Amino acid sequence: MSPAKNAGQAVDTVDVALIGAGVMSATLGAMLRELEPSWTQMIFERLDGPALESSSPWNNAGTGHSALCELNYTPEKGGKIDVSKAMAINEQFQVARQFWTHQVNNGILADPREFINPVPHVSFAQGEIQVDYLKRRFDMLKDNHLFPGMEFTDDREVFNEHLPLMGRGRSADSKVAISWTNIGTDVNFGALTKQFLTAARAAGTEIRYGNEVTTIKRDGAGWKVYTKNVHTGDTQIVNAKFVFVGAGGYALDLLRKAGVREVAGYAGFPVSGLWLRSTNKDLVEEHNAKVYGKAAVGAPPMSVPHLDTRVIDGEKSLLFGPYGGWSPKFLKQGSYLDLFKSIRPSNIPSYLGVAAQEFGLTKYLVQEVLKDFDDRVEALREYVPNADGADWETVIAGQRVQVIKPAAAPRFGSLEFGTTLINNPEGNIAGLLGASPGASIAPAVMLELLERCFGEHMIGWADKLYEMIPSYGEKLGKNPKLFEEIWEITQKTLQLENAPEF
Repeated sequence: MSPAKNAGQAVDTVDVALIGAGVMSATLGAMLRELEPSWTQMIFERLDGPALESSSPWNNAGTGHSALCELNYTPEKGGKIDVSKAMAINEQFQVARQFWTHQVNNGILADPREFINPVPHVSFAQGEIQVDYLKRRFDMLKDNHLFPGMEFTDDREVFNEHLPLMGRGRSADSKVAISWTNIGTDVNFGALTKQFLTAARAAGTEIRYGNEVTTIKRDGAGWKVYTKNVHTGDTQIVNAKFVFVGAGGYALDLLRKAGVREVAGYAGFPVSGLWLRSTNKDLVEEHNAKVYGKAAVGAPPMSVPHLDTRVIDGEKSLLFGPYGGWSPKFLKQGSYLDLFKSIRPSNIPSYLGVAAQEFGLTKYLVQEVLKDFDDRVEALREYVPNADGADWETVIAGQRVQVIKPAAAPRFGSLEFGTTLINNPEGNIAGLLGASPGASIAPAVMLELLERCFGEHMIGWADKLYEMIPSYGEKLGKNPKLFEEIWEITQKTLQLENAPEF
């Protein structure tokens, strides 16, 4: 029934409404089902299945982002390597491992090999400057227990032995180095999401696919969620006490429609991308690692080049990229009008600020958009010197919306590279903006959401929270013994013990 026919009356009432059937909503729903099993939940998804946008395995790199190899998390500042961000992200990924372990032990998640597999994580440096940086980074991390088994080499023979695909055909006088650890992972966030949602539906959660949330309005102490069936045009209203907006690039617009003042002045900058993919078995067998290099000047962090082993539906393949692109869409299956419809008087200064300050990014995106297939293969040859275009195909990656954060006058806004949690003061609506590391740290972000929005419940939930996240409230970076105990459990439960030697 439509809102007009119902005179604004809701046809359903739930405790928790989750917008978007991706890994974020799936994670929050799983947590709340354990903490408050009596609370009713409903999920709305505009597409006809789960994990079809950013959570899809072909729309992201599948790196279990723990800062083991991602060089943009260890910037050089004043001649020193700053590892603080790497430490923070690693801590957050440990929360994810613990939560997934708990869910496997409780039968919520089934076979962990469907969504997580051991793959070595490797950092790659080219040229004297990068090699020097990588060695200093390694020296900063090698004795840190959050980064176990870190190794380094600038020996060309060792490099060729470990990375034959990257060594063959490389100039003998080129300076290269790698640091690595065998404890990295490849994560299929699509499979993880589907397992969560299968368990959610079995527990009574109603999932409405093909239903787009058009607006959200206040209703006393709660919310009215207006939805439209994308196939029939039928509209409905659902009353919800709490709303989570996990709608990817559309989250900003929905939070605005809900009147959440905390998003005033925020803007979004869409960035798309492409991968090169190879399923050539000979190539796939020669390379077993996620190899991250240095980003081009002006490139956003999500465009750091990397050559990745992927494990999707039990099949291995190689991905290289991503190649940056631009589209005004805020979702891969969005509208070309998304960017233009998002402009408001309040966020125009934010857009102007980024336009003025991010010339390097603009130049980078223009260069990337102009590349053809041959240009992309040529870029691949920096990693795979003997790459043959016939072995590779182009795959469209997911669409990301980088957050443009407002700043107080007279300053303009700034482009933020990360995941931003927004909630209103009452704590009855929240949403996520931004991109990487995103999915990898979903459980940590959802813990923050619980603390912000359900503070009055936290004491009562304490025992359950410690059961789900044994390190809750502690920094594993400061507690080596606890880290080792938890690491051993998660390695065994997630079936990561027999990591392949790199």
